Amino acid sequence: MTSTDSAQQPTDAPAKAPAKDPWDLPDVSGLVVGVLGGTGPQGKGLAYRLARAGQKVIIGSRAAERARAAAEELGHGIEGHDNAETARRSDIVIVAVPWEGHGKTLEALREDLVGKLVVDCVNPLGFDKKGAYALRPEEGSAAEQAAALLPDSRVTAAFHHLSAVLLEDPEIEEIDTDVMVLGEVRADVEIVQALAGRIPGMRGIFAGRLRNAHQVEALVANLISVNRRYKAHAGLRVTDV
Repeated sequence: MTSTDSAQQPTDAPAKAPAKDPWDLPDVSGLVVGVLGGTGPQGKGLAYRLARAGQKVIIGSRAAERARAAAEELGHGIEGHDNAETARRSDIVIVAVPWEGHGKTLEALREDLVGKLVVDCVNPLGFDKKGAYALRPEEGSAAEQAAALLPDSRVTAAFHHLSAVLLEDPEIEEIDTDVMVLGEVRADVEIVQALAGRIPGMRGIFAGRLRNAHQVEALVANLISVNRRYKAHAGLRVTDV
């Protein structure tokens, strides 16, 4: 056999699989979504929109009676329980607690969140007479803090740039915005993208790994400035995708 013969490639090599369509997202309609901090404006708004879209939603709070009152107010089959029970009964858990209580809340729920898909939407912000400004947690971002505190959970980040006013307004049919989703495991990110897409007007857009979460969280300070200047409830759209 000549060197030329030995260098020939086999002609029956399997064809390379086509690239996956980035918009081919899973069906998440049967998953139960829990919202920690579901009695606050952002948490209530997300719970309302997802339940209105047909998702099974549980609101969590430190006090179960507060969660039940909020759930009754929102309707659409939403249930209310304390945070631990909400975490245990949910497939996907959205963290919408105030930044000041973020670390302690997640640390206390570590066992209840084992194996759960956690979606952190907390924005570490400070406020002074000049307005809102971004804080940088020791871990780099709220999402990275969540990942550090929940080593046995699947942590992603999303839903940062949504107006609670628009989310809670029953007269608004569609929320005109994109949701930037970050995470380490593509399959988990796609689940969250699909969840965002359940809400009319929204798209979930892959936006990188958790190490890029800080700038996504920090952008909320800019949106607050936009909203104050223009008396608006601004969101984001990603073009050309």
